[in-house]
Amino acid sequence: MSPWLPGLLLGLGAAGAAATAQAQDEALPFKLTTGAYHGSQSGWGLDTNLRYSSERVGHAWVGYFRSHGLDASQWRAGWDQSFGQALRVQPSLQLAQGGFVGGSVNVETGERWVVGAGLGRTNLKPYANLNFDPNDSWSLLAAWRAEGGRSLTASWVRDNRQNPDQRHLHLIWREPLADGHRLTLDVLLKKGRVDERLVRRAGLTLTWDAPRWFARLAYDPQTNFTPDNSWRLSAGVRF
Repeated sequence: MSPWLPGLLLGLGAAGAAATAQAQDEALPFKLTTGAYHGSQSGWGLDTNLRYSSERVGHAWVGYFRSHGLDASQWRAGWDQSFGQALRVQPSLQLAQGGFVGGSVNVETGERWVVGAGLGRTNLKPYANLNFDPNDSWSLLAAWRAEGGRSLTASWVRDNRQNPDQRHLHLIWREPLADGHRLTLDVLLKKGRVDERLVRRAGLTLTWDAPRWFARLAYDPQTNFTPDNSWRLSAGVRF
């Protein structure tokens, strides 16, 4: 399953949108997402994910991924939560078919201006996480968050175990729109060595959120620093 190796955003999405989405999570606690993936080397894959969110539980999810091109599939589940106010600690846990166990801890502080750091670790078993950032990694985060949900976030994720020179830089802009809609743009810059060859590529993710549904289109070149260039189209509904 090498083209679908681990990826954990280490709080990029959840941390940046937590305050804005909390009321929505309480009103519409379930989110069902289906994603279609196509890799230039690995072919087509399909992922289905159901998430439950509440202030008390945090976020708990279960998902199933099937790669038709690789003839591989995997059930997986996870949980994350945020604790504290001035200093926010965000642990997460992931389990998956085949014996995978992984987790992360992120810490951040600040309201309008935010800084944070994170650490992720796994038992190195295969995991169809589908975010494509390194799982065994550390991260740094800096963000500006305005009232109303507008924000700009920069996050640096670097592998700290098997490929320590491989790193991702995310620049994320969130713009609130009319009627509860929101546009999110995530620009990815990746750099690292593969077999003594330096890889420098750029990717892009565009997400449109509405109160009850969302859609996302992403391009991830040389996914996990493999020859695979991946496109991802996801759509979901909240209820």
